[in-house]
Amino acid sequence: MGLTAGVLAVDAGNSKTDVAVVAHDGEVLATARGGGFRPPSVGVEAAVDALAETVAAALAAAGAGGVAHVSACLANADLPVEEERLTAALAARGWGGTVEVRNDTFAVLRAGVTEPRGVAVVCGAGINCVGMRPDGRTARFPALGRVSGDWGGGWALAEEALWHAARAQDGRGAATALAGTLPAHFGLPGMPALVEALYLGHLAPERRHELSPVLFATAAGGDPVAGAIVDRQADEVVAMAVVALTRLELLAEETPVLLGGSVLAARHPRLDDRIRALLAEQAPRAVPRVVTAAPVLGAALLGLDHLTAPPGAQDRLRAHYERGRGKPAGGGEPSGGR
Repeated sequence: MGLTAGVLAVDAGNSKTDVAVVAHDGEVLATARGGGFRPPSVGVEAAVDALAETVAAALAAAGAGGVAHVSACLANADLPVEEERLTAALAARGWGGTVEVRNDTFAVLRAGVTEPRGVAVVCGAGINCVGMRPDGRTARFPALGRVSGDWGGGWALAEEALWHAARAQDGRGAATALAGTLPAHFGLPGMPALVEALYLGHLAPERRHELSPVLFATAAGGDPVAGAIVDRQADEVVAMAVVALTRLELLAEETPVLLGGSVLAARHPRLDDRIRALLAEQAPRAVPRVVTAAPVLGAALLGLDHLTAPPGAQDRLRAHYERGRGKPAGGGEPSGGR
């Protein structure tokens, strides 16, 4: 049957999943990597079936028959009802004595702080923000897109850049260099060709994400329209962070504000500088920094928090991921990637 480990930590994003089996003392016994976790596309059971393959690989490599606690930070766990369904689905697998499911943004936050206290804004394909205090209070947003008042992330930035470029090309909008830089990225002569290629499917929809770096490069070149889009992204990041700090009554205390996700981790100077300037104005006690630690570390730390791990356990766990620079290590063959 194997030993009973401390924590089964899961960080499951849309494009990849990392799993770690961690002992009560913080030693990482095994890890494994799998594909994306997408319940909205394939259904909860099918998504958990795929996750189960990665979990089985990690548990087998660790020589563990189960764990005391499952700490799962999952993409698409945006609403309480979704967390409840996913908690029930994971509990039914019998991996651990207790199960806690959170949105995957909590993993980014916990990975970047020494205690469960602070705010994290993740801006990757989309945008989300969460906050927590050691007493268990949290702040979060539905993060369902425009329907829940959200704007930002690579997809929204690309869409906004395309909208302005198309209108500049046909005369409905202000002139912008985006009308040239966006189609040029795909080797196309102009916006009409790019619009046609996207509409008819000659370019796969997911390739729109490639336009976000083009937008930032165009803004860095001094284009005012591109610059305004980047500024709007900074404004959205800060608005979420300040609201979360306010809800948790942390505005008056020195509090980490973690910035994660591909858009923020790229440290685009205009975006990064504006975020820091606005935070200094609206939340002077906030301490912004970019998170580079592996999110699965955060899921594991949340698990150790739940178990009230012994002194030194969290340091031992962090040291493992610092040595590996956040890459999956130990047992378990990777079955996919981001």
